[in-house]
Amino acid sequence: MFERPDAGERVILVHLNLQASQEDLYELKELAKSAGAEPVHTVSGSRHKPDPKYFIGVGKVEELKAEIQLYDADIVLFNHPLSPSQERNLEQSLNVRVVDRNGLILDIFAQRAQTFEGKLQVELAQLKHLSTRLVRGWTHLERQKGGIGLRGPGETQLETDRRLLGMRIKQIQRRLQKVEKQRHQGRQKRKKAEVPTVALVGYTNAGKSTLFNVATQADIYAADQLFATLDPTLRNLALNNGADLVIADTVGFIRHLPHELVAAFKSTLQEASEADLLLHVVDANAEDRDETIAHVNEVLEEIDAHEIPQLHIYNKIDLLDNVEPHIDYDDTGKPVRVWMSALNEIGCDLLKTALAELFAGTKVRRKCFIQARQAGVRAKLFDFAKILQEEVNETGGWEMAVEIDKKYLGLLKDIKIEELS
Repeated sequence: MFERPDAGERVILVHLNLQASQEDLYELKELAKSAGAEPVHTVSGSRHKPDPKYFIGVGKVEELKAEIQLYDADIVLFNHPLSPSQERNLEQSLNVRVVDRNGLILDIFAQRAQTFEGKLQVELAQLKHLSTRLVRGWTHLERQKGGIGLRGPGETQLETDRRLLGMRIKQIQRRLQKVEKQRHQGRQKRKKAEVPTVALVGYTNAGKSTLFNVATQADIYAADQLFATLDPTLRNLALNNGADLVIADTVGFIRHLPHELVAAFKSTLQEASEADLLLHVVDANAEDRDETIAHVNEVLEEIDAHEIPQLHIYNKIDLLDNVEPHIDYDDTGKPVRVWMSALNEIGCDLLKTALAELFAGTKVRRKCFIQARQAGVRAKLFDFAKILQEEVNETGGWEMAVEIDKKYLGLLKDIKIEELS
C-alpha cells in the first residue's frame, strides 16, 4: 500500500455525466481552487450507472493512471460522492490520494472555520465522514501485538481507531449542545426585546458577506471564492424608519450540500430557520441563477426554513446591461425583489427601504381579557408581546393591553380580545 502524501496541490478532476447526476464541472473547478489546489487536467465521460468497484470504468482507471504520470498529479478529485470501498479501490490502483466531492467540501470548511463553534462543527463532520472509511485503508490497521505474557488476539487497530473516533464524536456533540443552548438563549432575548431577525441565505459566492459588510459597516472576510466565510456573524441594522433589526450572515449553500455538513451545522443554520425573514441573495449575473435559487430552497426545506418569508436580493447588477437599481413589488404592494450591487454600493438604500416596508405594520395592539384558568396564555404574552398595561379584575383574571406581532395572534384565539387604537 502506498504512503499517503502529506500535501499536494496538483489535482486531476474527474466528472461523469450520469443520467441521475446534475453535478456541475465548473463548480468542481471553483471548489478545487477554493481549497488551494491547482487543477491541471480534467477526465470526463458518460455512464448509465456508476461502476460498483471504481465508480468509473476500468478503461477510465487506466486513462487516469496515464494522466497522473503525464501531469505529475498528487490528488484525484471526483465530482461525485464515493463509497469507502470505491475510494479505497481507486487509491490502490492509482497510487495517489483520491478525494470525493464531500471530502473536498469538508477540507474547504476546515480551512475557513475561525470560531470555536465553527471548528467543532467541521471536526464533527470530518470525523463522521472518516468513520465510514476506516475499512482496511492503511496497512498499519492490523491486529496489535503484545509483549511477553500479553500475546493474543487483542483488539485490532481498526477497532481501536473506531472506538477513539466514537469517543471524540460524543465529546464534540456535548460541547456543541452547550453552544446551541447559548445561541437559543440569545434568540429568546431578541424575541423578548421584540427585535426582528433577518438571515442572509443564498448560493455560495453570491455576495452575501459583501452585502452584510455594506449594510452593517462590518468587516468580515469577503472574497471571490466558494465558502469565503463560514462562521455566522450577527449585527444590528438600523432601517430608514428608525427601527432596528438583527441581521445574520450564514454559510453559503451549494448543490447537494453533504448531509453530514447540514447535520453538523444545525445550530448555525438555525439562525436561518428561526429568522423572521430570509434575505435570499442571488447572483443576478449568473446564467444558472434560477437553478441556484432552487438548490438554496432545497437546503432551506432540509433545515425546516422553507416556510419563512423571503425577500430576494438580486446582487451584482453592475455586471448586467441596462439594469438600474429598483424594487419589485407583488400585487399586494409587498416588496419581493431588490436589484442592487453590494460591491459598488448601488441600491443599498433600497434594501433598507424594502425591509422597512416589510416590517412596518406587522404589530397590532389588542386588549385581552384573560380568565384565571388561562394563566398559561398570560405567560406566553410576556414572552412574545409588549405589555402596555395590566390590571387584575374582580374575577381573579387579567385585563391586558398588549402590542403583538401579527404572526403571534394565534396565542389570542381562545380569549376575548378588543382592538386598541
